[in-house]
Formats: sequence, C-alpha cells, structure tokens
Amino acid sequence: MESPAKEEGGGELAMEIESSVTVEDWRRALARVVPAVVVLRTTAPRAFDTEAAGASYATGFVVDKSRGIILTNRHVVKPGPVVAEAMFVNREEIPVYPLYRDPVHDFGFFRYDPGAIKFLKYDEIPLAPEAASVGLEIRVVGNDSGEKVSILAGTLARLDREAPYYKKDGYNDFNTFYMQAASGTKGGSSGSPVVDCQGRAVALNAGSKSSSASAFFLPLERVVRALNLIRDGWEAFGSKPESVYIPCGTLQVTFQHKGFEETRRLGLRNETEQMVRVVSPVGETGMLVVDSVVPEGPAHKHLEPGDVLVRMNGEVVTQFLTMETLLDDSVGMGIDLQIERGGTPLAVKLEVEDLHSITPNHFLEVSGAVIHPLSYQQARNFRFKCGLVYVAEAGYMLSRASLPRHAIIKKFAGKDIANLGDLIAVISNLSRGERVPVEYVKYTERYRNKPVLVTIDVHEWYAPPQLYTRNDATGLWTAKSALPPESPFIASAHHAGHIEANSNSVASLAESSPMDLKCQHESENLADGCIKMQTDDEIVVDGSHSSEDSLAGKKRRRVDEEIAAEGTISSCGDLDQIKGDFLRHPPSVDVDGSDLNRTISSNASLAEQVIEPALVMFEVHVPPVCMLDGVHSPHFFGTGVVIHHSDCLGLVAVDRNTVAVSISDIMLSFAAYPIEIPGEVVFLHPVHNFALVAYDPSALGAGASVVRAAKLLPEPALRRGDSVYLVGLSRSLQATSRKSIVTNPCTAVNIGSADCPRYRAINMEVIELDTDFGSTFSGILADEQGRVQALWASFSTQLKYGCSSSEDHQFVRGIPIYAISQVLEKIISGTPGPFRLINGVRRPMPFIRLLEVELFPTLLSKARNYGLSDSWVQVLAKKDPVRRTVLRVKGCLAGSKAENLLEQGDMILAINKEPITCFLDIENACQKLDQSIDSDGVLNMTIFRQGKEIDLIVGTDVRDGNGTTRMVNWCGCIIQDPHSAVRALGFLPEEGHGVYVARWCHGSPVHRYGLYALQWIVEVNGKPTPDLETFIQVVKGLEDGEFVRVRTVHLNGKPRVLTLKQDLHYWPTWELMFEPETATWHRGIIKALQSTVA
Repeated sequence: MESPAKEEGGGELAMEIESSVTVEDWRRALARVVPAVVVLRTTAPRAFDTEAAGASYATGFVVDKSRGIILTNRHVVKPGPVVAEAMFVNREEIPVYPLYRDPVHDFGFFRYDPGAIKFLKYDEIPLAPEAASVGLEIRVVGNDSGEKVSILAGTLARLDREAPYYKKDGYNDFNTFYMQAASGTKGGSSGSPVVDCQGRAVALNAGSKSSSASAFFLPLERVVRALNLIRDGWEAFGSKPESVYIPCGTLQVTFQHKGFEETRRLGLRNETEQMVRVVSPVGETGMLVVDSVVPEGPAHKHLEPGDVLVRMNGEVVTQFLTMETLLDDSVGMGIDLQIERGGTPLAVKLEVEDLHSITPNHFLEVSGAVIHPLSYQQARNFRFKCGLVYVAEAGYMLSRASLPRHAIIKKFAGKDIANLGDLIAVISNLSRGERVPVEYVKYTERYRNKPVLVTIDVHEWYAPPQLYTRNDATGLWTAKSALPPESPFIASAHHAGHIEANSNSVASLAESSPMDLKCQHESENLADGCIKMQTDDEIVVDGSHSSEDSLAGKKRRRVDEEIAAEGTISSCGDLDQIKGDFLRHPPSVDVDGSDLNRTISSNASLAEQVIEPALVMFEVHVPPVCMLDGVHSPHFFGTGVVIHHSDCLGLVAVDRNTVAVSISDIMLSFAAYPIEIPGEVVFLHPVHNFALVAYDPSALGAGASVVRAAKLLPEPALRRGDSVYLVGLSRSLQATSRKSIVTNPCTAVNIGSADCPRYRAINMEVIELDTDFGSTFSGILADEQGRVQALWASFSTQLKYGCSSSEDHQFVRGIPIYAISQVLEKIISGTPGPFRLINGVRRPMPFIRLLEVELFPTLLSKARNYGLSDSWVQVLAKKDPVRRTVLRVKGCLAGSKAENLLEQGDMILAINKEPITCFLDIENACQKLDQSIDSDGVLNMTIFRQGKEIDLIVGTDVRDGNGTTRMVNWCGCIIQDPHSAVRALGFLPEEGHGVYVARWCHGSPVHRYGLYALQWIVEVNGKPTPDLETFIQVVKGLEDGEFVRVRTVHLNGKPRVLTLKQDLHYWPTWELMFEPETATWHRGIIKALQSTVA
C-alpha cells in the first residue's frame, strides 16, 4: 500500500535494521545488483507525443532473467518509435525491444533474448515495494552522468511526495505518490534501481531537481502488477505473447492528495472528515481532491476542480493506489463516486474508459511532419479533448506556413478535421503545388483559431505520406503508404508546380509569414528538420487591407500608363525571338508634367518610380532534409530585380545570401502587382554573389503587362563621388529609396571561412556608400533615370569572439552590374552550354571559366617590401593609378588545376604579358580563352615568388551555375560531393577525396554513433569512396542491422574510424538528383526494406 502510515509504522524498524548493516552487507548486495544493471542507449527516430527525436543514455535492470525483461522509465522506453541497445557491465551489447510502456506512470519494460548473453553471470533483481520506508538507507545504481556504473548513496526521506512536474508541454506523471531522497542523481540515471541492503529494488529512479540534490523515485506497486500480468500472459501462451495488455482504467481526471486542513477549507464537512479518519489507516493525513478534468472525457461536466473524493463503489478512497486499483477493475463499466463540493455531498456515476484507447499507437508522417491523435498526456497538459489532430513535429511543409509544433489542426483545405482519418482523406485529394488554407489552434492561445496558407510540396524533397503503426509483437512501428495510388498527391509529383500559381496567389497576400529562423547546429533538436521557428503572426504581406488598396491601385495605374506609352511586350516565339527580347529594354521615362506631378504627390524619386515595377521580394525556404553546401538557415528574405521579362521567360537577379542553394522553394512577390508566384533557381554564380531565378510570366495574369525588366547600365563603371539612388523594398512591399554618394567603388571583399563552410564571395570588388538603410536592406543602385548600375546585395559572414564562440552576421555592399549583364547576355543569346528546362523550353545555360585561386590585393608599397622590383611597381601603378595594388595568392581551391602550381603568397604580375591589377583583369583573361577557337584553357602567367619572377602555365576550370545537384541520405546523414566552400579550405583527403557529410538528423544512426557533419567519408568497410557514385555502389551492398566500419577525415585533417549499425527500417538510403531535362528534383531509393516505403 502506498500509505503514509508505512512511514510512521516502519520508520523505527528501518532505523534498527540499518544500524546493524555493515559495509560487507552492502558489498555482497551490490555484487548481486551491479551485473543485472544495464546501460541503455536509446534512439528515437521520430518525434512523438511528448518526446522529440534524438539519442540518449539511460539505465535499466533485469527483473525477469528467464523471459528477458528489463525495467526502466517510460520516458526511456518512449511512447513512440525507439531503437535501443543494452550494454551489460562486461560490455556485452544486445538489442532490446519495447515490451510495454505505461500510459501514465513513468515505467516501462524492454525485452531481450536471454540466450544472447554468453559470458556474464547475473541474476534478476527482485522487486520489493513493501520494503520502502522513511529512513531506509538506499543505493542508486546506474549510468549516472554517462559514467556506465555509478553507485550513489541516500536515505529515503519521504514516501508521499507529489509527482514531479517536468514541463508544461511534455511528459509528467500524476495520480501517484513519489519517494524522495537526497542522492543527487543526474542525467543518465533514469531507470536505475533504488536498492536496499538486501539487494532488492524498493523504487525506480525517475528524476531529480537540478537546483538541489533531491532525487525522485517511483513506487513499485504498479510495476509489480504490470510485471505479474506480463508473466501470466507469457505462461498462458507458452512463450512471449503477440501483444501485452495491461488493464488500465481512467476517468481522465487528475487528483492531488491534500491535507485535511486544505480539504476543510475546500468545504469538507466535519462528519465526513471524522468518518474518513476512523476507517483509514492510522496516520492518514489527507484526501484526494480533483485538480483537473480533461474536456469531453468521462468526468467532464460531472467533476470539477476542488471536488473532494470520498468513496468509490462504496469504499473510502484516500490513496492513489486504491483509486487506480478500483478503476483498473472497472474498465468499460460504470463506477459510483461520492464527492463533496463546497460542503455539498454529491453522488456521480461515471463510465470508466480504457486508458490504452486514448493512447495513440499510430502517426502520419508527411513532409517531415509527425501528426497523430492527441494523447491523454498532452490533452491533460493543454486541456483539449483526446483524439484531436496533434502536430508532434511540424516538419517542412507546415513550418513553412508558420504552423508550429504542439498545434491542433482544426481545418485543412476548408474541411473540418476531427481526427487523423479526416486529415488523411483531405490530403489524398490534393495535388502537389496546391496552396490550401489551414486553421490551427495553440494551447497558449486556445480561444483563437489561426489561419495560414500551406503549400503542398512541389518537389520530392520528402517521401510520400506514410502511416506508421505500432507493432507490439516486434517492437517496431511498421509503415505503409497513407494515400491510395490514385491520389492526386502521388500522381502529380512532377506536374503541379505551375498549375495552382494563379488561382491561389492573390489569397496568399494575407498570409502570415515567418520573419526569422535560428540556424541549427549539432546541439539543437533537429539537424534535419526539427527546426524551431520564430514567427510574428501579426506581420502580413501588403495588400490585404482596404487602406492599402488605393495606393496599390495608383501604382498599377501609373505603371499601366507608362507601359502603354512605351509599347507592349512581344509575344513568345522561338529562341531567336527570345534573343531579341534582350535588346528591347524599356526606354527611360520622360519627365513631363504628369510624371512630375506624380513624383511630387508620391514623394518618390524618379529613379524609384522607374525601377519599382522591376523590384521583387523573395521568400526562400530550404527543406531541412536538403540543407546542402553548408547553408546556415532554412529561411531567407531579400530583394531582387527583374532583368529580363518576356511572354515566356522572366529572370530576376538576387544575392546569394537570399538564394544560397538551388534546392529550395522560392516565392516571388512583385512590387508592381499584388501577386505571389513560385520561382526556380536557374543560375548560381560560383564566385560572384548573385543568382538568377526564373519565373513564368503567364502566372502573373494581368500583372504580366505591369511587371517590367530594369534597364542595366554596366558602363561606365561607378567612380568615387558619383551620386546613386539606393532603391529597395520593405517587408511590406513598399518601395524605399534614398540618394547616396559612392565612397569606394572597388573595395575588395575579404570574408573568412565559417565554422561550417558555406558560400562566401571571393575575388570580387564591391561598392561602398556613405549612407544606406542598414545591414538587412537590399535592392539596387541606379542613376537618376532608373538604370541599374549595381545590385545592392547582402553578404553573409561570421564574427568570431575568442577561440570558440562565433555569430552569424550580414552586411550589404554593391555588386557592379557588369557580371550579371554578361551572364544574362549569354543566356538570352544561347551561348553553348548544358541544357535545362525553363518554363517548358529547353535553354542552354552558360559555363563560367575560372582561375580557382583565392586572391587578395596588396598595396604596391607593401609589395615593394617583399622584393618586388621598381620596374614592376611602376608598370602596375601606371596600369591602374587608382588601386595601385598587386594581387597575391591566398590559396588554391583543392582539386583545381591551379593546385600545386601556385603557392600562397605568390604575386600575379601579368597574364599573357598583360599587367594584372584587379580581379576583373583575370576574369577578362579567362573569357578570352572561351572566345579563342584554338584555346587549350591555360593562362601564361608571370608571378613573383620569393624574390624571383617566374613564368608559369596555369590551367583554368570550367564550372556551371547549377550548384550541387545530387545528395544522398545514408543512415540519417546528408552526403554530397565537396562543394567549393570546402575546397576553398585548400585540403581534400589524400584517400581519393571522399564524400562530404553536410548535415545529420536527430534520432538517426549517425546521431547514435557520432558520425557528425564537417568530415569526409573516405572508406566504408575498407572500400574507398572517392565520389558519390562509388559511395552509392558500396552502401547498396549493406544490409539492415549490419554494423558498418567507416573511415572519416575531419576538416582539420584528423582521421577517425568508427562503427555504426545501419537501420533501414526507419532510415532507408535514398538520393535526390536534379534532372535538368525536366527541371525537377527526383527522389530515388537506393536501399530499403521491402516493408519500408520511402
């Protein structure tokens, strides 16, 4: 019995026993206990209910040796999927499988094969809940603080402590007493046995208070009952039963044990108190009081907080154990309760519900989200009814719409959602690319339904929706397709990208949009996709309010008039006609009287009015499962400018701190017309900080005649003291401009490598202004007539503080428009290159020839100190009297043709006898190689090295603008070929370069075994893996459950060998590959179990 009377009656006896206990007694007891205690290494491959995906250590102990049953905590066994191993004291490791987890109380069982233990002699630890008493000296034996075996001493101080409260939105035990002792347990000791001097477990360690040495132990009465029922079922079947059923009844009510003083204040009558004291055990101190009632549960509208429980089925009940025993014996039947409410006796008859029926055993996984019926645990925390559609993990599709974790979905695509089946039915009728309204509610704002707009994934970033169901026979969760094969969601994998662009674009203007997103690192809850988003639900995209409509209408009318005066855009034709579109820029606007009036009335510069129809706001989302090339955030905002607009092709230029990788979802909002349409990355410059994004002009509808391309002015180049107009967009799509002065038109960018290498601009000069709008405002620099002279771009860098801390930072500078203009001309003119599909038309995309060397300018005055001759100083100063610099080699990109030819510190004096003073000189020399018919792709360079002039022939490299186009997900890590930012470190492993680990996922095998990011995999099971194709062929031969030996090399050059266990059940091997001919990302399965749908 869980009664305070034990403490009074047994305390003196316990003291007498302890006084006779010797050190030898404890030594003998612990010698029996320690071999039966195991270290549990658990991995939760998916978030579920109260638990997040992740890997952790804990403790368990053998309670039935013949059947192979280990007792530990519920939060160790997990309510959802779990993969676990047990390590005994002699380091024998065996897999364990969940056998049972209690729906409420913090205990559960793992099972294992007893025959798998070959070399250890051990005995099970007997359970003795009756031996617990105040003053009992105990030992807590377990994996405290990850130390494998720790033995902590303590003395039981309380047996009637209320259940510890851990967190408001996570697991909490209730309707039970806990024990307390000052044993100081910490992380890793969950599930440790609390033993007495006879080697018996008297309690189960469950938690502790970090601010003190207090530890909390779960009493074992309910554990003993569950274990006996499991044994009975085992014997009835003659072997392990297919499933374990432990009858558990509930009224969906939380009770607290209150002292008689408190119950009197709540209105308990004196005669009732006297009766209870008489019939209760000696030393009873209080009664059970209703603390909370779950809405629409059996007790809803029958019991209220503050009700004092007197009897159940005629029996006086003052203890949790008695109450739960009566409920367990009455599952599916009625039970009579006698309560007192404010001094008034009441009789209530309630139906006892099966606790397992409101404990979810299945979930839907869609686009990285985990959705399942709301459990009793969370229903109690949030005060919602059980069974509602609960988001345990938001994943990509939902978080992109700012729908957070712990949300309750109320409507999806206009349909009421009452249960998970309703949601699956709605999704099965949707096509990829559709944008549908969703309503959800959060427990923190329970009376306010929040509307958002969810975009169904266009690309195959994630597997089709899968329904996982718990299989108690195997301990695994089996997956099957959640949607029928004929579902439009399945059938529209490659065709929904542009279907819904028009029908839903205007409605999206009122959508709340996420404004900031913290970058995730190894210590966060999700490297793949458990990203935490900071949102501001009150910020909306401009155009949804009537007060804004008149202004938007004026803008449209003004631009319509200008377009009408200039002529309409030509119709779409063949490629030759498209070439002509490049030359047809809109002429500059004449400032007549009406234009001047508009300028004055709108308080905007002429440059702003001219350029505004070409400005575009970007919202970019990168799927967490595809965060390649070291991209540091899954969400970006920025401003771009339309540089080409015809009937069948639109191109927008934007910086690479907004569009960092091609594997992303891009939405474009136009300043000229209130519409939002998808964009597609078609070119990422490998060196310069800009990208080109295509859009379909037909998706603009009536806005196609309003949007126009900006006129580019690559010549003449800006000079110091020139006046320019900085024009951009605010987050509310309002054009903003100011007049500024160029202070330095040729500042060399110097950005160091980040801790996690990512794109950084190298070998380029930028423009600095005297004043701007801050580090987050991007746009363009234009002359007075609105002709674009530079892209005002955002650059990403990392500020480092001390030796170990760093912080992401961004700044803005101007990028001369000439580089963008050159690439645009090549695209429009059809320069030979790899073809890709853009808006249904195959177009050649240009190659970029590069000298893959990172350079930096050095003043000629400094170069003279290194020994550079006066003659060369004079030649270089005469060539460029403004800069007066010479370029020096900072390093060669690993794997480039210049590697091993140029050395750090070399000064580049001339190419083909032409003096070199700036980065543009080298770019022009590389372009001449492309223009020469008989070019062999090499540069004749004159360099200065250690006091000597040397002539070298250095090869150049040709790169496309596709970025990374292939990735593999193996055992939960994202693997790609080393990208340029990694190669810029100047090092690739000697063992054939290897494949690069870019990210890893929480709850995966690589998380469990420590194969983290920022390293190369150079061998798998002794087989070299120099590139992705070879790596794929090697891992194809690996089987599920097989231990794999992996050789890695870290970015710092340190080699390492580790082993990990492949898990194809939860983590199949798959790849994503971009197909230029279809302009889609294709997801392919490399290795999976037959039962796994990936």
